[in-house]
Amino acid sequence: MTVYYISLFVAILIGVCGQVALKTGSTNAGESGLFLFQPYVLLGLSCYFTSAMFYIYSLKEIPLSVAFPCVSLSYVVVALLAHFLWNEPFGLQHIMALFCILLGVFLLVRA
Repeated sequence: MTVYYISLFVAILIGVCGQVALKTGSTNAGESGLFLFQPYVLLGLSCYFTSAMFYIYSLKEIPLSVAFPCVSLSYVVVALLAHFLWNEPFGLQHIMALFCILLGVFLLVRA
């Protein structure tokens, strides 16, 4: 069972990398609208595909009702990275919301 949770964790991390790559690619695209061909966008899409492979593998043993909510952990990591990498807003309301996500995932996994 542990290998499936490791696979889920890897899927989440690769998905986070995909989000960061997509954001980077979108900001580098300029006004041309050809964002799909940006290297970072292609990297982000590749990360999503790879993440899906790890996620599907984890579903072999982890119930969907647990695995899918765990993916919301990526929201926490992406919000923190967005703040530190791009100076996106991060106030008390953000902290409280992310804490609720963490608490929800913790309670769900322990159920």
